[in-house]
Amino acid sequence: MDRAGGANVEEAARRLFGILSERGLRLVCAESCTGGIVSSAITDISGSSSVLWGGVVAYSNECKTRLLGVPQAALAEYGAVSREVVREMARGALEAAKEADIALAISGIAGPEGGSREKPVGLVWFAFRTAGIGAEGIRDVESFEESLTFAGDRKAVREAAAAHAILRAAELAREFR
Repeated sequence: MDRAGGANVEEAARRLFGILSERGLRLVCAESCTGGIVSSAITDISGSSSVLWGGVVAYSNECKTRLLGVPQAALAEYGAVSREVVREMARGALEAAKEADIALAISGIAGPEGGSREKPVGLVWFAFRTAGIGAEGIRDVESFEESLTFAGDRKAVREAAAAHAILRAAELAREFR
């Protein structure tokens, strides 16, 4: 794939794969606007089954609700491209993948249509959720969300979003306790 957002998706995936492998961690993905680019980049690497638990391309709101448990009320109030919805996507993915350590979720407006003043084309929300073993062996969950607006055509926005998500997941994996 072409360079997008300053990072190449394949290079980013190799970096993430190395960190996940080294740390013995597994990832689960919930992708919307990227349509599986993150999962595909990881599965292009031999041995990816040791680091990728799985993922879902939850493109429609119905899929987000049925497969990831995103509340319909959150979709109605905030829209699919929002902090609240990606947070729920990551939560749902991590709950489904009990053996995974890190979840990432992506939802955005790749364009060229679909943007608005409040949510322009290129806006992408990301959520990351980690589950480690905390005090007394209790599963300790942490999460954070962020948004970025990427420039370019549909392909560039999708690839930049995927590369960013992969690189952020690599940072989380490196810091995982």
